[in-house]
Amino acid sequence: MTRTGRRVLIASALMVALAAGGVATYYTTDTRAKEGRKAPKGPPAVTVTVAPAVQETVPIRVTAIGNVEAFLTVAIRARVDGQIVVVNFREGQPVAKGEILFRIDPRPYEAALRQAEANALRDRAAREQARSQAKRYQELLDKNFISKEAYAQIRTNAETAEATAKASQAGLENARLSLEYCTIYSPIDGYVGKVLLQAGNMVRANDVNPLVVINQVRPIYVNFAVPEQTLPEVRKYQAQAPLRVDVVPTDPAMAPATGQLIFIDNAVDPSTGTIRLRAQFENADATLWPGQFVNVSLRLYEQPDAIVIPSRALQNGPEGEYVYVIGEDLLANVRKIRVSRSDGDRTIVSQGLKPGERVVTRGQLRLGPKTPVQIGKPEAG
Repeated sequence: MTRTGRRVLIASALMVALAAGGVATYYTTDTRAKEGRKAPKGPPAVTVTVAPAVQETVPIRVTAIGNVEAFLTVAIRARVDGQIVVVNFREGQPVAKGEILFRIDPRPYEAALRQAEANALRDRAAREQARSQAKRYQELLDKNFISKEAYAQIRTNAETAEATAKASQAGLENARLSLEYCTIYSPIDGYVGKVLLQAGNMVRANDVNPLVVINQVRPIYVNFAVPEQTLPEVRKYQAQAPLRVDVVPTDPAMAPATGQLIFIDNAVDPSTGTIRLRAQFENADATLWPGQFVNVSLRLYEQPDAIVIPSRALQNGPEGEYVYVIGEDLLANVRKIRVSRSDGDRTIVSQGLKPGERVVTRGQLRLGPKTPVQIGKPEAG
């Protein structure tokens, strides 16, 4: 075969091979495309956390921010002048009624007491002498041995001695009181604050600045204000029975402190539109402290058969509030609801849910109508 014939034969073989490869590629691609059309894949299931709607009795509450106030506050001041020689407590410690707090140097008042006792003895002796003399002159007057004018003078002297003796006795009692005032006792059970005058300082009677301030914290008050719109309900239910007031602790592990409403102010504050209330707490464990700000919950009454869901399940959209409800088919359904009110981390639903229906509490951002879901593990706590 010639050289030209061989070239023609090789070219023909290459063309046949290329054509066969193209046909194979076409059929392979077409087969894969058909298989893809026959088995379309849906969206993956979204993992969510759910909680059931619960039917239970729910207390109707009014919440507010309150301020704790001591049941009694006593500012301790000295009643005599002198030098403080003893401070008998540590700052911040509890003290009992009748416990010694301060001692003022008693020596000047002990000397004044001895002088007053001596004066009282002298004046009592003078009084007895005057009484005896008046009695003798009375007998002489009865026998007409002296004139009435002379007896009147003796009688006046006796009355003067009686008054002088009473004044000396009053001075003696005052000296005893001044000596007693050198020891200062606690008038109440409570906690002492910072000592404003330490031992060694001079103190004046009834000085403007107290020596220390004592706060009684058992029991204790909590003052708070609620909107004036709630005043009719507060007065209505307070007239039926004392209303319960809870102080919600910041630590969830702690139990709330419970007290009773004892005071409703006699006027609404026109600048804020609120009414001032006061509750009293036993505060046996001293968890409430004067000056502290606390979350207060005033319980008015209890609503039976209320539908309750976690507040984090609630969503807001252009048409109002809604939740995602998960059916038996594990598809997310949008459900419009009507909320009665919120109570902390719980929401009371008045319309749109039935007891036992499962609502999504976490994972709502990836959901839409009819989105398939899978139920994840419930959250701890």
